[in-house]
Amino acid sequence: MTPTTPPSSVAIPRGTLVGWVLVLASTVAFSLVTPVGKAVIAGGAAPLLVLGLRFWSGAGLLALTLAVLAPQQLRIDRRGFAITFAAGVVNGLGASCFFLALRRLDASIAVMLFALSPLAVLGALWLRGEPLTRRHLVRLGLGLIGVYLLIGPGGHADWIGIGLVLLAIAGYTIELVSIQWFLQAYDIRTVTLYILLGMACGISFMWAALGATTSTLAYPVWPAVLFLGVVCTYFAWWAMFTGIRELGTAQVALLSPLETLLSVGWSFWLLGERFDTWQWAGAGFILLSALLASRRLTRVRTRIRWRAWMRP
Repeated sequence: MTPTTPPSSVAIPRGTLVGWVLVLASTVAFSLVTPVGKAVIAGGAAPLLVLGLRFWSGAGLLALTLAVLAPQQLRIDRRGFAITFAAGVVNGLGASCFFLALRRLDASIAVMLFALSPLAVLGALWLRGEPLTRRHLVRLGLGLIGVYLLIGPGGHADWIGIGLVLLAIAGYTIELVSIQWFLQAYDIRTVTLYILLGMACGISFMWAALGATTSTLAYPVWPAVLFLGVVCTYFAWWAMFTGIRELGTAQVALLSPLETLLSVGWSFWLLGERFDTWQWAGAGFILLSALLASRRLTRVRTRIRWRAWMRP
């Protein structure tokens, strides 16, 4: 007699299970960037030096992996290189602003503010012809209420730090819509590599322009930098685009609020940060707004085929 699966159990295809393991692992890795970066900066490390080393090491490891496993993906035409590199430079400048903001803001506050980025992406798509609906206005209103509660009655606003996070959101948005509008015909691995290279160059430019501040890379700074480069950059992107090939992008795009919650949790645990009652309410409004915007981004007419994980 052929054995059958018990009615109470559900068989999960191996490919699907592997895909979810990979995207969840990458989400955890990405969520650690801000709290670990904040801890290193609070210890006296130069923010842009840490960030630059992270992206140079991540880009180098990804290039080496592609050279061994898929050397054809190292090739890109002139147009593709120009767009990917320029988008990476812009987001690199934005990522620099985010890490500079960590000198002025708690990591948990910076993460919650950056969670508004799906709203900015929807706004940019509206400029390209995506209709602006009443639901989008509701999402925007929820986000703005959340920001007010997060930094208004419940927090002490550092407007320079907030402005730096907004610049980071702008850089991320420009990069993401550039991928959507101009690069859908290119392999995601190739696009990721040259965007990482552009980000590394943009960060290095910002670092040099602000005086090339250096700091010691003695213990525990160098292990943290190595962790950010290898785990939170190289592994996280490899796991993400491998998981996307198994699952597609619609479900993966909805993991953004989970990444935000994890980042806040790490910040509370590793850095001792806390929200008061008003800030928790604001965080709830922001997460709801981000979740609704992320769901919309999976259904827009100009569908985003990949989630661009070029986060600060």
